[in-house]
Amino acid sequence: MPFASWFNKYYEERGLQRWLAFFFDLISSIVLFALMVLTCADVIGRYFLHSPILGATELTKIGLAVVVFTSLPVITWKGGQIVVDLIDNFFSSKIIRLIAAISSVLVAISLYFVAFRIYAIGARTLKRGIVTDFLYIPTGYVIQYIAIFSWITALGLVLFTVLNAFKRRAQKKMEK
Repeated sequence: MPFASWFNKYYEERGLQRWLAFFFDLISSIVLFALMVLTCADVIGRYFLHSPILGATELTKIGLAVVVFTSLPVITWKGGQIVVDLIDNFFSSKIIRLIAAISSVLVAISLYFVAFRIYAIGARTLKRGIVTDFLYIPTGYVIQYIAIFSWITALGLVLFTVLNAFKRRAQKKMEK
């Protein structure tokens, strides 16, 4: 399958959002592949050569943070969050959509303000010079990375909610 066909099939978003989703997925994929290679090499080194890779645990922790928080905005844009529909049978579809929109905005606001605190912790960690034990990687940069992608996710969640509202209105107009 040519790249253009594959890209159009799996990235239905439009404009900048489409390319950001692809770029974030690419980063996550590369880091996940690197984690797989690192883990395999560490296991082989540890059990067969009696020489584990120094700092593999640190790199794994950092890699997992990168994978999770880089994937979070894309999952949000695509509406891939876990949704529990326990109350759907008790309310009308309009009320359910309103509750979903309100909860999305509340989660976005929470992410936004929590990201400020996370960023401040990252800045404080950098200021104090805190590094990892074996590789001496400054942990503040990873913490600030988490904050930045939390902000991107919050923005994406608000945009997702607004775009869904407009999409529903456009569908209703087309049905009439």
